[in-house]
Amino acid sequence: MITSKTQLVGLFGHPVSHSQSPMMQNAAFSETGLGYAYAAFDVEPDNLEDAVAGIRALGLKGINVTIPHKVAIMPMLDEIDPLAKRIGAVNTVVIEDGRLIGYNTDGMGYVRSLVEETGIELEQQIVTMVGAGGAARAVAFTLAEKGVKEIRIINRSLERATLLAESLKSIVSTRIVEQGEGKEAIADASLLINTTSIGMLPNVNEMPVPKEWLHDQLTVSDLIYNPLETRLLAEAKAIGARVHSGVGMFVNQGALAFELWTGKKAPTEAMRQIVLSQLTKTAE
Repeated sequence: MITSKTQLVGLFGHPVSHSQSPMMQNAAFSETGLGYAYAAFDVEPDNLEDAVAGIRALGLKGINVTIPHKVAIMPMLDEIDPLAKRIGAVNTVVIEDGRLIGYNTDGMGYVRSLVEETGIELEQQIVTMVGAGGAARAVAFTLAEKGVKEIRIINRSLERATLLAESLKSIVSTRIVEQGEGKEAIADASLLINTTSIGMLPNVNEMPVPKEWLHDQLTVSDLIYNPLETRLLAEAKAIGARVHSGVGMFVNQGALAFELWTGKKAPTEAMRQIVLSQLTKTAE
């Protein structure tokens, strides 16, 4: 029940009607008995500055930020966490003493989920990553800081891949995979990550790489969580590779945002169950 004492947090994006975040976060607040409520705000790009001013005016305790505002919001904040600055995008804002502080929980949410669900040792990983967009940047920088051996980048736009590789090379051995070298870049890799939207509903038969490139020594990870099992993961599982879906990243990035706002441990399992139940319902 919302009362005059309820603390309001929310989501800024455009569009936001598809987002699972309000349901997940409100379930978490209910589970913990905290007096918070989460709402989604559809903010058009031209209105972002006014919306950010409204955070202070309305006394919000924090917001999540999604497409297309993750980069555009940065100059409007008072402070940016060093990791978010390196990634070049913010997905969570915390209000402390009237100051707006930007964080990026995507990469840490991904890594927390990957390690919990697969048990892999990050220091042993040779990573081949498909994509070089915002999600790829968050994942790559966090993996680099956690000490992976090498990151290889496969991306249609060479310019964007070069930009990401240049940013990463001072932290981790990084190389761009040229057209035609994809198979070789996966052959001796231990972790393959799809950070693109290839295979997302409704295009469920698409794959970011040919299935012939997969092998059973891989951990195959897909950031997509709808469908729950992409074709990439189904094909990887069929040949005996270890697989990791995008649900964990989504849940854990939300759990980290919850913890930044409230200072309390998030009920991660309850958050996961509500998301899984909704995605299963949608798939039926």
